[in-house]
Amino acid sequence: MEKRDLSSLQSAAPFWVSLLMVPMVLIGATFGGFWVVLVPIYGWLGFTLLDAVLGKNDTNADPQTKEDDLIWYQLITLIWFPLQILVLLLLLWYVPRAGHLGLGEKLGLFFGMGVISGTIGINYSHELMHQKSRLERWLGDLLLAGVLYSHFRSEHLRVHHLYVGTSRDPVTARYNEGFHRFFPRVLWQSLRSSWKAEAQMLARGNRPIWHPTNPFWRYAVLQAAMLLCAFFLSGWEGVGLFTFQAFVAVWQLELVNYIEHYGLTRRHLGEGKYEHVRPRHSWNASLQASNWLLINLQRHSDHHYKPDRRFPLLQTYSEEEAPQLPHGYPAMTALAMIPPLWRRVMNPRVRAWRRKFYPDITDWTPYNKGLNPPPR
Repeated sequence: MEKRDLSSLQSAAPFWVSLLMVPMVLIGATFGGFWVVLVPIYGWLGFTLLDAVLGKNDTNADPQTKEDDLIWYQLITLIWFPLQILVLLLLLWYVPRAGHLGLGEKLGLFFGMGVISGTIGINYSHELMHQKSRLERWLGDLLLAGVLYSHFRSEHLRVHHLYVGTSRDPVTARYNEGFHRFFPRVLWQSLRSSWKAEAQMLARGNRPIWHPTNPFWRYAVLQAAMLLCAFFLSGWEGVGLFTFQAFVAVWQLELVNYIEHYGLTRRHLGEGKYEHVRPRHSWNASLQASNWLLINLQRHSDHHYKPDRRFPLLQTYSEEEAPQLPHGYPAMTALAMIPPLWRRVMNPRVRAWRRKFYPDITDWTPYNKGLNPPPR
């Protein structure tokens, strides 16, 4: 191995911490009891503590780094689908037949599996869907099918990146909107908006919605195949456990969506037009450990600036350019589950953000309600 390759491997190695979740869930399946909660403890509490110990990392990689120098970073996202599906299928076969596991332990194991397929799987699919490689985009589709949320690709690429920070984006959380109101709203609205976006794309090419190029048919086939695998392995119990882990994964995704843009809005310019997306329209966190786990997802402003930029090259921004979260995503997602505490921590930060970046806007009522303000 060349010296340059060795150096790249060493710098990429911390981003492989997700692999530790695999033996944890297998240990839980083998021994049951307390061991079934290893994965959520590792993902939430473990990385919150590591963030407190290791602190921030504001170092930026050279954005002109060549693709060949990123192979060890890219590899973790390429191997993740076969690894995740292997573990999931193994659990679906083993757990229903494991006499030493009670119902609570089974649900605990598949809750942990949902944490894996949501925190890691959907996050990696997000990285893959933005790339030009056909293989990477397919791997992203397969990961999303494994949590029955394939339309996230259409919603994210055709809705969120265009309309973030506006009322046209379902996953931009409104100011003062608690997560428990946000979650059911976004489940329905993101499905509807992604279907509408794909229908509009087809219409521009004079194609009907039932045309084979509509990705929703691919989504349906892949998701049906996943459910059939679960049924083949363990009947309706397998389908139930599979669906439960999918729900947990989607819940994890939407928790992250909730905190990424909470209360942040783009200036309305009138006639349905908005200012361009800027770094100020995403919450960021430069905490080192959670960025290892989440492959720099917390450098979110730069992702919206350069959506196809690979995760090791994402840049961090100063507080003068982009708003910063007080903690990493693991701690903030836990906080979001308690709306009164969330509002106590985040609402003053949103109001400070408004004063800093939009001192001329005195009436925020339309923005608070998530409605288009009247033309100025």
